[in-house]
Amino acid sequence: MQIVRPQPDTSAKQGHAITPGTIVRLQHMRTRKWLHSHLHASPITGNLEVSCFGGEGESDTGDYWMLEIEGGGKTWRQNQRIRLRHVDTGGYLHSHDRKYTRIAGGQQEVCGVGDKRPDNVWLAAEGVYFPVSQAK
Repeated sequence: MQIVRPQPDTSAKQGHAITPGTIVRLQHMRTRKWLHSHLHASPITGNLEVSCFGGEGESDTGDYWMLEIEGGGKTWRQNQRIRLRHVDTGGYLHSHDRKYTRIAGGQQEVCGVGDKRPDNVWLAAEGVYFPVSQAK
């Protein structure tokens, strides 16, 4: 996934810190689709459905997620535990062990839930990271 701001922000540059409360969109690198949620039931648990939607020129507020940093951190860093709360629905990005049975090999459901749980804490452990810019 690639982290993208909802609106072009000429003041935000690569390497600038992402702080709690920042609204982001998450774009799947291969398909270029946005991580999206809305008030539809997810197929396995009936929670809020989360799917990939749209593309480069197709995005709406259903793609907006607010960053919450666990433990009171001031910036999102590699290996920092975070939560992503969907702006429109208030649901936390969540996953669990139940899998789709109609898909060969099974696929884990990702959904949105209304409360903080251990399985809606996320960790960005791999990827390309830029050093945090220091304000001058």
